[in-house]
Amino acid sequence: MPSLPAAFAEDVINQPLRIQFDAFLDEHRSRLNASLDGLTEEQARRPLVPSRTTLLGLVRHATFVEKVWFDEAITCRSRADIGIPATPDESFILEDQDTIASIQAAHHAACEASRRAAASLHLDDLVHGNRRGPLPLRWVYLHMLRELAQHCGHADILREQILREQILSS
Repeated sequence: MPSLPAAFAEDVINQPLRIQFDAFLDEHRSRLNASLDGLTEEQARRPLVPSRTTLLGLVRHATFVEKVWFDEAITCRSRADIGIPATPDESFILEDQDTIASIQAAHHAACEASRRAAASLHLDDLVHGNRRGPLPLRWVYLHMLRELAQHCGHADILREQILREQILSS
């Protein structure tokens, strides 16, 4: 699978704010997607906490989040029209046909669609498809950064647990 764009935070220090936001988002998107690299299907689905959170579920949820904030919020289409669950909790539920490859590809495609949806907008432009009412794109970017940073942290911990188990069992 092709990797996500490679502009990282250090590369954009003196760039306009929008370029910085895009780089930070892409860095977090890439890291979350890559959290599945090198794992078996069983490891990616392994529940390690009482919630529905698994590594595969986290990336599936990140795909949902991309569609909520860059499709629903920007285009004003309903979640049903987009084909995503009604609630965030449902977005962690894995289907039998979900695989590391299919989830990574869906996430990659959602990130590409997000970039296209936001490309013509400015940070102060309002998006109207969120239940909170009109929001500036800047707020959406900040919210996405918070969401992705949290999930990257979750993924780091889950991956560390999985790899630790693998080492202990060998």
